[in-house]
Amino acid sequence: MTLSTSIEARFNAFSPRLNRRPLTLPALLLHGGALLVLVVLTAQAWQWTGILAWSVGLVYLAYDTALLLFVGVQTLPLRHFAPAQDGGGARPTLAVLVAAHNEAAVLEQTVHALLAQQDPPDIILIADDGSTDPTPRAMERAFGMAPPPLGEMAASPSVPSLRWLRLPHGGKARALNAALEAIDSDIVLTVDADTILAPDAIAAMRAAFHREPALVAATGLLRPICDRSAAGRLFEWFQTYEYVRNFISRFAWMRVDGLLLISGAFAGFRREAVVTVGGFDPECLVEDYELIHRLHRWSADHGCGWKVRVLGEARAQTDAPGHVAAFLRQRRRWFGGFLQTQYWNRDMVGNPRFGRLGTMMLPVKAFDTVQPLFGLVAFTLLLGFAMEGRLPVVGPILIAMLAKVAIDLGFHIWSIMLYRRWSGGMLPEGWGRVLAASFIEPFSFQLLRHLGAAWGWVAFLTRSSTWSKARRGGILARAAS
Repeated sequence: MTLSTSIEARFNAFSPRLNRRPLTLPALLLHGGALLVLVVLTAQAWQWTGILAWSVGLVYLAYDTALLLFVGVQTLPLRHFAPAQDGGGARPTLAVLVAAHNEAAVLEQTVHALLAQQDPPDIILIADDGSTDPTPRAMERAFGMAPPPLGEMAASPSVPSLRWLRLPHGGKARALNAALEAIDSDIVLTVDADTILAPDAIAAMRAAFHREPALVAATGLLRPICDRSAAGRLFEWFQTYEYVRNFISRFAWMRVDGLLLISGAFAGFRREAVVTVGGFDPECLVEDYELIHRLHRWSADHGCGWKVRVLGEARAQTDAPGHVAAFLRQRRRWFGGFLQTQYWNRDMVGNPRFGRLGTMMLPVKAFDTVQPLFGLVAFTLLLGFAMEGRLPVVGPILIAMLAKVAIDLGFHIWSIMLYRRWSGGMLPEGWGRVLAASFIEPFSFQLLRHLGAAWGWVAFLTRSSTWSKARRGGILARAAS
């Protein structure tokens, strides 16, 4: 059996998308209950008086506060964080896979950042997913490479570690699977073409996998960069603090063996484990997130004890959307893929066989499927009450919201102090930005996130899936500076 057949056969045999699991009672109660609560509380909004008319918003605030408390407790060890030391001995081989579709403008910069690593990768493989832009000219100019025939791989005459695999356009997951078939390294890193690694990032990834044989997937820390327009600077400001909270949260869930979300823009995998579960799913909007579910599932089924980590020592910058339309498209894809994955793995929700992942994280994710809808409904109700002049309702709501802003501010400050230590100072100094973001975000950026998630529901229900072209304003601005 060829490796290609092996990966495809394993995926066909093990994919929960192709082998649908039954809807279990815990999953039905958790998902159905969250939706029922939303419907019931919305229906009574004009029947109850006082702040209870805004029960949708109270549930939304209480849920988010409970999660902040959980994360706050679980991140206490970061107060004394110190990077782990490599244990010595034979190092695992490591390849970087860069799936690229029409990325001629940034490929050279991305490859040079990989070549400049303190611990360079053994192989850098560009998985060219049917590019129709000037990628061939860029590869020839920068690395002296002539385009190989479709389906074949060429090596650079000037950079021994660089490979170029040209493929018919089939999407990021298919490009990564083809790249997996073309190499045999112990560790593979997936790095987006718009992501620039810190000089010591690969060394940190390689050391982590070397230290812990049970580690099968790890994500590094990412800092978003946008273009230098006014809108781009605003979106970079908000997304910087969003990423901080997200990665701090991932550390908390890692502590209870419930980490599901890694960032495919900069992620490390033990290649053997990825091949074992069938590679990346071409039909999923978020192929990296879906893969982690299958790794956890295989580990539980076979008693492997596999681990998934977030590494503060491994850092990178990644291009992020700097305009409303691009941001909403990104969040539509992310949330639509989240819903796909939650649906395909519904048997894991509330299932003690999967440990705290099944009994803690996935029940939280069940509520997260409707949490953005709670937020949008709560905001809409507040506007409706204000327009009707229901001051006895609006006044207490505003007090509750201000109390939540104060809680968020405290958590925000706590997160940033921990994150600066954990990430080695990967954040701009100054608390004025933090204070401003805490007060402005709930009425602006947070609503955009929820709108993108609502659009994700449309993508999920209509089964629309695309790998759309993105503007690389941030990474290009960085190169020009």
